[in-house]
Parts: sequence; C-alpha cells; structure tokens
Amino acid sequence: MTTVAEKGSISIHTENIFPIIKKFLYSDHEIFLRELVSNAVDATQKLKKLASIGEFNGELGDLKIEVSFDKKQKTITVSDKGLGMTSEEIKKYINQIAFSGAAEFVEKFKDKGDAKDIIGKFGLGFYSAFMVSDKVEVISKSFKEEGKDATRWECDGSTEFELFDTAKEARGTDVILHINADSEEFLDEFRLKGILEKYCKFLPVEIKFGTKEDSVEDGVDKDNKPKYKTVTSDRIINNTSPIWTKAPLELKDEDYLAFYKELYPFTEDPLFWIHLNVDYPFNLTGVLYFPKIKNDFEMQRNKIQLYSRQVFITDEVKDVVPDFLMLLHGVLDSPDIPLNVSRSYLQSDASVKKISSHITKKVADKLVDMFIKDRTEFEKKWDDISVFVKYGIISDEKFAEKAKEFALLKNTDGKYFTLKEYEDKVKPNQTDKDKNVVYLYASDVNKQHGFIEIANNRAYDVLVMDGVLDSHFINHLEQKLEKTQLKRVDSETIEKLIAKDSAVASVLSKEEEESVKNIFETAINNKSMTVAVESLSPDDLPVTITMSEWMRRMKDMNRTGGGGGMYGFMGNMPDSYNVAINGNHALVQKILKAENEEHKTKLAKQVYDLALLSQNLLTGADLTNFIKRSVELVG
Repeated sequence: MTTVAEKGSISIHTENIFPIIKKFLYSDHEIFLRELVSNAVDATQKLKKLASIGEFNGELGDLKIEVSFDKKQKTITVSDKGLGMTSEEIKKYINQIAFSGAAEFVEKFKDKGDAKDIIGKFGLGFYSAFMVSDKVEVISKSFKEEGKDATRWECDGSTEFELFDTAKEARGTDVILHINADSEEFLDEFRLKGILEKYCKFLPVEIKFGTKEDSVEDGVDKDNKPKYKTVTSDRIINNTSPIWTKAPLELKDEDYLAFYKELYPFTEDPLFWIHLNVDYPFNLTGVLYFPKIKNDFEMQRNKIQLYSRQVFITDEVKDVVPDFLMLLHGVLDSPDIPLNVSRSYLQSDASVKKISSHITKKVADKLVDMFIKDRTEFEKKWDDISVFVKYGIISDEKFAEKAKEFALLKNTDGKYFTLKEYEDKVKPNQTDKDKNVVYLYASDVNKQHGFIEIANNRAYDVLVMDGVLDSHFINHLEQKLEKTQLKRVDSETIEKLIAKDSAVASVLSKEEEESVKNIFETAINNKSMTVAVESLSPDDLPVTITMSEWMRRMKDMNRTGGGGGMYGFMGNMPDSYNVAINGNHALVQKILKAENEEHKTKLAKQVYDLALLSQNLLTGADLTNFIKRSVELVG
C-alpha cells in the first residue's frame, strides 16, 4: 500500500503551461514517444558510464528499454533500468529544472506557432507526454537506494503534483501515460511500432516492444526431414550499432550495401558512398550514398536522414545539406544539432553552416580522388552522377572550383573529356572568325542525327547535352569559359554555327536566289517560317529547318524550371523557325528549271515537307498530303 508522502505545486508565476504545450505541439504530438525513449536511453547510458569508471559496482543486468501499452487501461508505459531517481531528484529535475524557463517559454511562444522550437529548448521534453495524457505517473528507484522504497510522482496536467513512496523491485524508471480521449490512436500496436521505428530505429540501447514468433528447426522427423517449432522472443525495434558509429576500417563494402538496403529496401544499389567522421571543429558522423539519379530527380529528394546521438530528427535537411547534395541518400548524425530544432535555427546556426560546408568539401574530395585513382571507372559512373555534379557547379562556387578537376563533357562518340581537355580538342578547328571557340551540342541525338552527321563531315565535334539540367549548365559554361559559345547543332546551318572567313561560293545569281526564295515562300505559306537562301555544300540537305539558339534556350529554360521573367515569356511564345534553302543543291536547280510555276511550287513543297518530316514536325493533314504527293511524284 502506498501513502502520500508529499503534495506540492510546481513553482511558476504565470498561466498554466500545459494547455500551451498541448496547443503548440499538437501537430507534432507523436514525438512524445521519442522524447520519453530518448530520456530512458540517456539514463541507461549514464549508468553504464558510471559503471565503467567504478562509481557503480552493482550488476548492470539486462538494460533493455521496454515500451508497452494496455488498450483496456488506456496506458502507455516506457520503462528503463538506468540510473533511476530519488524523490529529491524527481522534485529537482521534473518540478524545477523543467520549469525553470517556463515564464520565458510562455512569453516567447504563446503567440507563435513554431512547435519544433519548443520541446527541449526549455527542458520540456518530458512534458510532451501531456500532449496525449490526462495523467502522467513516474515510478523511479535510484541506483543509490538499494533496499529502499521507490518514489511515485503523479500529475494530471495542472501545476499540482503528488509524491508517494511505493514498492519497486528493480532499479530504473517507469513513465506511465494515461492516454486522453483525443489521443487513443496511440493505443494501437502498429501506430506505436511505426513511431518507434521512425524515431528510435538506431538508438544505442535495445528497445523492446512486445514479442515476436519465429519458426526454427527442431531436429528431423522419421523421414529425416527437418521439423520446426515456434519460438517466442523479444521484439527489438532498433539496430544499436549502425555503421556510421563504426570506424571505416571495420567495415566492408557488403556492410555499406546491407545498411543501404536497411534504409531503402526497394531501391537499386548505390554507385558509391562517403563515410563521414569528424570531431573538430564540430562533431559529425554519417554515410552519404550516391544513388543512380534519374531525370525525375525531384523525386529523389528528402532521402537523407538527420540524427542527433542516434535519435532521428528529420529527413528535411535542406539547411544542413547543400541543395545540390539533397539528391544523395544516407544518414548524418551530429550532437551539435539539438534534438528539437526549428527551420530558423538551422538557417542561422554557425555549426550547421560549418557542417554544410564540410559536407560539400568531403564530397568534392571524394570525387577528385575517384577520378585520379581510376578514371575509367569514374567515366562509367559519370552519366549517373552528372546531374548533381552539374547542379553543384551551377549553385556552389566552392564546389565548382573543385569540380574543374573531375567534371566531364561527353561527345556523340561516347568519349569523355575534362573541361580543359575539351577546349584543347576543339579550339583549333571550332574557332570562328571572331575568335570565339564554338562548342556544338545535341539535346536529342536521335532527332538531331542528320545535323550531327553534317557537323562530323566538317570534322566538328558534338557534345551530348540531354540531361534535365543541361540547359542551365550550358548557360553557366558560357558565363565561365572565356570567349566560348555553345550552340545546339540544329540551331543554324553549319556555316552559320561556326562562321569562318572562307565561305562556300554560290552557284546562283542574285536573281535566281530571289526567285528560289519566292517559290519556297509561296509553297510554305507560313508566317512562322522565315525563308532565306544560303550557299552551302552541295552535299548538305536541300532544305534545313532550324530554331535559333536563343529561342530554343529560352524555351528549354522555361521547360526545366527557368521560371518567369523573360524565360517564361519566351517559353510561352509560338514557335518560329528559320528555313535555309541550299542554293548549291541539285534539287534547287531542278526546281528552278521546272516547266511551270505549279510544278515548281509542288517540288518546293515536297522538299520542304521532307525537312519537316526529318524533325518530326510534319503531322496530320500535312503528313497525309505529303504521302499522296510522294506517290504522284514517284509515279
């Protein structure tokens, strides 16, 4: 039988704090379990520490933390076998310290809603229990008081509390929550298990939640076939020694891959990883994995998990990890980041900024090292990692400086070049009359194959720029590379793309050029098509349809998130094209010599439609008429 040893009032000089806790923390009410389990882990580890330095000489025994619930009694209990507390310690740590900042807390937060900045900041982690409880009991027996009664503390969410002497055999603390009517969702095995697996999956002390049944071999039957029996064992929620807590030398590739599967069960194996282990000027451990990044890379985000001493905080790490590295997967753990943090804290904290810079440096160093050690293997990975490398080059100057050593450009022959190597390769042959080095590129190798072939016939090289960020990367390169222009291979005829002093002579007179232009304008009859007669090689196509580099780039930027302003305006403008008639082509001569204007127009229309067809621009009735006309002309 217990007797009331003491009644009291929590000493605060302002309005009741509990309704404010409930009001502000309601949206995050599931974290009450994280807070209570974290406290239990802390008490357990402190006891282990005292034992290691000889200040506790008793048996440690089984130090599992147990979380249980009773649906009928409407209770959730968190039990540990850690330090425990005396009645005086309960009064000190629960009644006084936790409320030492109460007045400041109420003043600061009663008119604000940044819930994540509240718990923990004023020692209120324990009191998050009142978000879901009508009453909270704490039954605790200190390791110092073997043979004495334990202490029971009760509070119903007001400022009043009661202390009892009570019986408890084992050392440690039980926190019993009497769940309120609004929070009965937590009296569910799967709900509680989900919360524990989310927040406590890697805590350093085993956490038991119920039991599990496994089928194990139990000898053989008369036919010498294995028999099985069902064995009941504790269900342990967590992995107490995740790989980021170990030294890299202890680990093999299989360990990293197995941990990746533990984090992301249904994803492909990563390409490679970085193990972080820093103890100065801040503490940071973790493993960052480089996944195979698909073009829908927005879907790849929020895959890095942030921990503080192995307690899960969040997977929204935007202010801890540079934006371009949000495409990575893995875990980061830093005790320098408080367990409960607000966005404003992350954005302004000096340690967080240092951590962000360090991660950028470590990633860049890793890529430099990989490139130097085995370039061939690095090139094999390039197509998968190029998205975030280019994103980093565009968005982070320090990373961009390092990336000069390993960033690659790929050409249509499938060969890779560093930025310097590529400049050296094309400068002799692809410098125009204004001394600009021109990099030609294709955004769709199959659609632009004809244009690539024409460029290759001139011994010009063509880059492949078909990634989701390449329109932005192209602009960045032009800004950073001196006297260098990038032009899509189908944005002009080849003579205009790389204008040389020596031009191809025209076989047409001025009058014939004007006549050809008129014939084609009549045949095309489309104001969005600007017709011009050019002197090209007789081996080039008779008609080439192009969209200017400027117009294409505006549209690409708009499509890939260039946004509003000029990009948005241009991106929404109707398409307009340039139609270049090759005055030196034999078919143009044939059109000029056709017997009448109707036949000239028909031939011109046919050649023009062929050019449209080559770029998938011929559709509907125009395609049907082209096929009929082709049959007539062949017949």
